[in-house]
Amino acid sequence: MWRELAMEFTDVELHDPAIAASLSDIEERLGQPIPLPLRALLTETDGIAAQYGTEFIWTSERILTENLDFRRSEQLKALYMPFDSLMFFGDNGGGDQFAFVRTPERDDVFVWDHETDSRTWISPSLERFLRDALASGGDDWYRQ
Repeated sequence: MWRELAMEFTDVELHDPAIAASLSDIEERLGQPIPLPLRALLTETDGIAAQYGTEFIWTSERILTENLDFRRSEQLKALYMPFDSLMFFGDNGGGDQFAFVRTPERDDVFVWDHETDSRTWISPSLERFLRDALASGGDDWYRQ
């Protein structure tokens, strides 16, 4: 389903599926389950990049690395509210990060604005998010 959805758009880069061990590693090390839609997507393609290399969906390795970095950085802890309730999974290429809220578990997609530390609802589902993001061509479509 996810590969077919992504291929509806031009200039989309897909990858081989993520391996199950990498998904388990994310859940174990972050202490949170991967949202089911994101897990399903990663089992079809380990990330989705669009025009100009914008990684709307990161690889499983980057999901783990970025989330650990956000949660462990003393510099970020001093500047921003805690990130433990979020699971970042992609970005806009300009510093804003896309995330699911994991405490409480929600399937909605939010954007974290790196300039204001705001966490704003942008989509009711990963599918709607991906369609909107890929149709936008990479601009900040979620600000409209």
